[in-house]
Amino acid sequence: MEIATRVWNHKWKIDPIVRSLIDTDFYKLLMCQSVFHNRPGTQVTFSLINRSKHVPLAKLIDEGELREQLDHIRSLSLTRGESTWLRGNTFYGKRQMFRPDFMEWFENLQLPPYFLERVGDQYELTFEGSWPEVMLWEIPALAVLMELRGRAVLNEMKKFELQVLYARAATKLWEKIERLREQPGVKIADFGTRRRHSFLWQDWCVQAMVEGLGSNFTGTSNCLIAKNRDLEAIGTNAHELPMVYAALAEDDEALARAPYDVLADWHKEHEGNLRIILPDTYGTEGFLKRAPDWLAGWTGIRIDSGDPERGAEIAIDWWKERGEDPTRKLVIFSDGLDADKILDLYRKFSGRVRVSFGWGTLLTNDFRGLTTDDRLAPFSLVCKAVSANGHPTVKLSDNPNKAMGPQTEIARYKRVFGVGEQERREVVV
Repeated sequence: MEIATRVWNHKWKIDPIVRSLIDTDFYKLLMCQSVFHNRPGTQVTFSLINRSKHVPLAKLIDEGELREQLDHIRSLSLTRGESTWLRGNTFYGKRQMFRPDFMEWFENLQLPPYFLERVGDQYELTFEGSWPEVMLWEIPALAVLMELRGRAVLNEMKKFELQVLYARAATKLWEKIERLREQPGVKIADFGTRRRHSFLWQDWCVQAMVEGLGSNFTGTSNCLIAKNRDLEAIGTNAHELPMVYAALAEDDEALARAPYDVLADWHKEHEGNLRIILPDTYGTEGFLKRAPDWLAGWTGIRIDSGDPERGAEIAIDWWKERGEDPTRKLVIFSDGLDADKILDLYRKFSGRVRVSFGWGTLLTNDFRGLTTDDRLAPFSLVCKAVSANGHPTVKLSDNPNKAMGPQTEIARYKRVFGVGEQERREVVV
């Protein structure tokens, strides 16, 4: 399939942006099962947050078209083949990762309603309801907004412009792959679903990684692509879990305990490479300092904000202090990666720890510099849980530019978790 020709001939009409309920990240399904078993009655609100205010989504994207795509997602249900794959496939070396009760619920799921309003040049898009249902809106909602913005630009381009655009984007990615394969041992997974250029382009990028990197490409976070291409589905857990658990805490003592309660629940369900700590929700250094000893025995850590080198050094020192051998531990870098940064981090930490990378936006959406006024450059769009049972959620991060929540609550969380001054770093999508 030649993507440019398909864009030109059909103006995308034959391609719904989200094709399946499993056109989502694997970690969402893992977390959804955990929430389904541990906190099913929690009522949450998710909200779209455009950090890149210079991108006027409501001016670029027609509201009717946006509603059409969101309504299509609500019409989706799990197919028999998708259900068979989830029930019978081996994930992370484990069969029947998804339990029968969860699968029965998922097979009968229809995503809950959405609430959409135009406010100035932006859209307010929110989802409310039970946590297991509402959380599954996050990835498809982001994919729809990202791709509709791209279509708005592509619809103004002619046939040969599109062919040249995709040829340049393909060349750009292949040059990155060529640089990466000069360094044997670099292990990379695709984490690019949420801010991809399009589904077709993400699928193309994954195929290019398979051909270019071979076994050094460890899989994709996208469940549908993993199923269709017979690849490993990759993912563990995300900030959403501690954010909601923390919001439900009744006092400061329960708040301080909440991030560890999350991982205690996770520990009961998963083992091996699924036991990956994401420590930065309320500050990595403090989280590790107060962590119970059993967490030091987990497989590894994912570093998703702040200075990645400093984060890795903090983790290495922590493992040593807890009597663990860092060379046996896995460090997954996943924040703002591109080929040069991947290579630099690999050279600095290979041999000291087991190193892996979750490559996101700049794998599946690097059209920077390829259009007039850079109108296809990726931008920072998130869809986050903003409240749980009526209480606001908070994220501090190791980068205050990624923090979210009411200022009074942010101040309280900083006090409870002992977070002092932090270095502000540019948010690389």
